Amino acid sequence: MQIKTDTEGMALALEWAAKGMYITAPNPRIGCVIVKDGEVIGAGHTQPAGQAHAEIQALRDAAARGNDVRGATAYVTLEPCSHYGRTPPCSKALVEAGLGRVVAAMGDPNPLVAGRGMAQLEAAGIAVAIGELANEAHELNIGFFKRMRQGLPWVRLKTAASLDGFTALENGESQWITGPEARADGHAWRARACVILTGIGTVKADDPQLTVRGIDMDVANARQPRRVIVDSRLEIDLDARILQGEPCWIVAAADDGDKAAMLRALGHEIILLPNASGKVDLPALMRELGRREINEVHVEAGSKLNASLVREGCVDELLVYLAPSLIGAGQGMFALPPLARLADKHALRFHGVSQVGVDLRILARFEKQEQPLEST
Repeated sequence: MQIKTDTEGMALALEWAAKGMYITAPNPRIGCVIVKDGEVIGAGHTQPAGQAHAEIQALRDAAARGNDVRGATAYVTLEPCSHYGRTPPCSKALVEAGLGRVVAAMGDPNPLVAGRGMAQLEAAGIAVAIGELANEAHELNIGFFKRMRQGLPWVRLKTAASLDGFTALENGESQWITGPEARADGHAWRARACVILTGIGTVKADDPQLTVRGIDMDVANARQPRRVIVDSRLEIDLDARILQGEPCWIVAAADDGDKAAMLRALGHEIILLPNASGKVDLPALMRELGRREINEVHVEAGSKLNASLVREGCVDELLVYLAPSLIGAGQGMFALPPLARLADKHALRFHGVSQVGVDLRILARFEKQEQPLEST
């Protein structure tokens, strides 16, 4: 494959970065492509935490193919790291390999890097450039960037409804409002998240597993997202399906000694975050998830928790599947209180609209959404 421009080189690096979509957290999804005389001579993407980063994978790939990387150009979707963490610095490896040029899509907002990686390369005589396809690189790691800047995860709230806005009939029946393609697509969005968050109301009503299933992604199934349950009074049934498998984080407002002890004995963690009303402090929960290196939160909850998250300013993006059907009356997406003025509405803007099977998928972001870093 011939690479003639920096845009082509970075586009290919982004394709490689996407190969790590489900495995790199809490690290960002990074791709690296090494090009010499227009030919791709090495490529790779970041492996699970503690294993090789994209640049090292690409250097190894080039070596395995018998290719000489001296003087070549490396296209990498994020500034190479310059510090010793779980792995040695990639900037040092690129210098030692004798690269002639490094093109990064974005600077790394991690304060341990933040420009030092590119500076080290430049100091070693390697030509550097930054900013190629920055928006695309930002989208791929939107949760990592938000966490590095604000200490908070990117929160994506998923819901599925009829065209007239109902998620279930009045009697609670909801399976299935949307078609199989939309449901599979929803599992792919689950898979990219670090945690799946729900509330006790959904657990009681639906007894969900909230695992990634039914999609052809072995790596996704190998790294199930952590399940997080908002349960102020620890009402959860010990036989609930969500408590099977990997341990959950259960967020409560009070420690009910007996129930909490039984849950802990089953391997689950109780996180106490009460607010002044005796419920879970949702903004504090988001700060705690950020502290635990959670990049992306995928919410699948009922109308009450959905509304509380929106009202508390905890949601960045809505992932809405609309089915081509009318129910007429039923349960809504958000149990928000009525407004006295239209000016007080929760303003969003459409980020993406596409058809998935027979259904419509809408991505809509609140006005406070993340913005890419300035190119430098």
